[in-house]
Amino acid sequence: MASLDLKREYRKYYTARVGRPTLVEVPSRPFLMIDGAGDPNTSQEYAEAVAALCPIAYAIRAAIKRQTGDGYAVMPLEGLWWADDMAHFSVEDKSDWKWTMMICQPDVATVEMVATVIPEVTAEKTLAGGGRVRFATYEEGAAAQVMHLGPYADEAPTIQLLHEFIAAEGLERSGLHHEIYLGDPRKTDPAKLKTIIRQPVG
Repeated sequence: MASLDLKREYRKYYTARVGRPTLVEVPSRPFLMIDGAGDPNTSQEYAEAVAALCPIAYAIRAAIKRQTGDGYAVMPLEGLWWADDMAHFSVEDKSDWKWTMMICQPDVATVEMVATVIPEVTAEKTLAGGGRVRFATYEEGAAAQVMHLGPYADEAPTIQLLHEFIAAEGLERSGLHHEIYLGDPRKTDPAKLKTIIRQPVG
């Protein structure tokens, strides 16, 4: 059994209800991150980014296990999405999207540890995107979130619901559109995919 239970520690940031937006205060946490641009459905850069993040995250877990004896479940893939002109940010047209893909790390992960692991794994596994992976703290603060159940392409009504909730609460959207992917699209029926949609507010 994992002795570092990140999923339990951060549970309220990785759970949400379908059709029931809620407000949450998200603390500053360390992440592996990689930046890019383009439609995630067609971009080679995006494919390389995801292919690099996961093995590096598992390698950091192994390094922590060797160093401290603590194991843990690797956290899910997350994405920050935006466009230079947010007035034209649309889930229907993703060609101008910019993104940061990321995986949350435990507090025991250090800059020195990650700086060693990234080049080692990048070389060992010939990761095309490995050299672009960085280790940084991300602080989101106040946000609204809701669960989307179904294909990624069908997120628009869920996003609209979330935005309407934010307005009804007398708040304004701020920061970047954030998605947390709780299912593996390679193994899960698209109708059963679970994605937390999060929007920072101010």
